[in-house]
Amino acid sequence: MLVALTLSPVDQTGIYLAATVCFILALKALSSPKQARRGNLIGVAGMVIAVALTFANQNYRHDWIIATGMAIGAVVGIPAARKVKMTAMPQMVAIFNGVGGGAAALVSLVEFLHDVPGAPGAPGLGSDKVVEILFGLVIGCGSLAGSTLAFAKLQALMTGRPITYAAQPIANGGMGLAVVGLGFYSVVNPTLPAVAAMAILAIALGAAIVLPIGGADTPVLISLLNSFTGLAVAADGFVLNNTILIVAGTLVGASGALLTKMMSDAMGRSLPNITFGCFKPAAVSSAGSTAISEADSRPVRSSDADDIATLLAYSRKVLIVPGYGLAVAQAQHVIADLVKTLEDRGVEVAYAIHPVAGRMPGHMNVLLAEADVPYESLIEMDDANPQFASTDVALVVGANDVVNPAARDVPGSPIYGMPILNVDQAANVVFLKRSMRPGFAGIENSLLYDAKTVLLFGDAKDSLTKLLAAVRAA
Repeated sequence: MLVALTLSPVDQTGIYLAATVCFILALKALSSPKQARRGNLIGVAGMVIAVALTFANQNYRHDWIIATGMAIGAVVGIPAARKVKMTAMPQMVAIFNGVGGGAAALVSLVEFLHDVPGAPGAPGLGSDKVVEILFGLVIGCGSLAGSTLAFAKLQALMTGRPITYAAQPIANGGMGLAVVGLGFYSVVNPTLPAVAAMAILAIALGAAIVLPIGGADTPVLISLLNSFTGLAVAADGFVLNNTILIVAGTLVGASGALLTKMMSDAMGRSLPNITFGCFKPAAVSSAGSTAISEADSRPVRSSDADDIATLLAYSRKVLIVPGYGLAVAQAQHVIADLVKTLEDRGVEVAYAIHPVAGRMPGHMNVLLAEADVPYESLIEMDDANPQFASTDVALVVGANDVVNPAARDVPGSPIYGMPILNVDQAANVVFLKRSMRPGFAGIENSLLYDAKTVLLFGDAKDSLTKLLAAVRAA
C-alpha cells in the first residue's frame, strides 16, 4: 500500500511549482536537438514529482489497481518507444496521443458517474463542473478516435488517401451540432444516457474528421489532436481540482497548437485548407497542367555512382537535402560517412533541412543526430536557400515535394505556395530516388527533367554506399 502523507497547501504549491518549472524547461530544451535528450529527462523528472505528490497526498483505497495499470503501461510503452523506427515515429505519437485522449475521457466519465444525481452519496453537479466534465469527455473521445484512425493510416492498416462520400460535410456538421445540442441539454439536465450519447457521437465525429485527410497531411492532424488531448487533460484538472493537470494540459495544448501552425506554414497552407481542402473540387490551372505534361514527355538523365562520385569529389561546395526516403532506407550513417569523406578532400558540405522533411518537424535532425552529425552542419531552410546559388552540387536524397519548383512557379499546383528549398538554383542537381514516382502530393517534379539534373536510381542506402566507395577511390 502506498502511504498517504498530509502536506500543507504551501508545501503542495511549492512541489507543484517545481514540477511545472520542469515541464517548461523540458519544452524549452526540446526546441533544440542539442538539448533534446536533457529536455526529456527534465520532463520525466517533473512527471515523477507530480505523480509522487499526487499519491503521497491522497488516500486511495484501491491504489494497487493504479499501480498495476502503471506497471502494464510501462511494460508496453518502454519497449515500444525503444524499438520504434524513426520512420514510424508519427504513428507512435498518434497512438500514444489517442491513449492519452481516452484516459482523459475516462476520467471525465468516472467523475460524472461519481457525482451524477441519484448516485449513492453523490453531492450533485453544478453547471460549471458539468461543462468541465463534458468538455474533457468530448475532446478526449474525439482525440482517441481521430488519433487511432491517423495511426491506422500511417501504419498502412488502411488506405492513406482521403476517404470521402456524398454529403460528408453535412454529416460531419450534423454530428457536431448534435454534440453541442446534447451538451446544452446535459448542463441543464445531467443524465447518463445523454452523456453516453455525447461520448459516442464524439468518437464518431473524431473519426469522421480524420477520414478525408490524406496521408501527407496526417502528421499535421496528429499535432492538432495532440493539442486537443492537452485541453482535455486541462479540463480534467479543473474537474479534479488538480493544479498540475491544469498546467501540464495547458502546456501540451498550447505547444501542440503552435506546432500545428508551424507545420501548416511550412507547407504553405492554412489549417482549414488541410482539414477541409478535400471537399473542394481540385483546380489545376492550364499553366500547371501544361508544365506537368511537358515535363512528362521529356527524358530524364540518369548516371552511375562512379560519374556522380567524381562530380562530388571535385566540387567546391555540396548541399545535401535529406528526405523521407533517407529515413526509410535507414541511410543516415552512410551519408554521414560520405560527408566526412568529402570534407577530408576539402569539399565544403552541409545539410539543408526543410521544416517538414520526413513526416514531422525535427524528423531529419533526430535521424542525423543518430549518426553523430554535428548540429552546426544542419542548415534551416531560410538560411540554406541563399546558398544554393553558390553551390556546385545539390544532392537530394529521398526528398521530392520540398524541392519541387511547382510550389513556387505554378499557381495551379496543389503545393503552390509551400516554401521549398531552392535546389534548382544550384549548378548541378543529383537526385537519389527509387523510381520516378511522385512524392506525397502526387504530382510530378519538373526539376527531375531539368538539363542540369542527374538521377541515381535505387535504394538510398545502397546508392550512398556505392557513392561512398567511389568517392574514396576517386
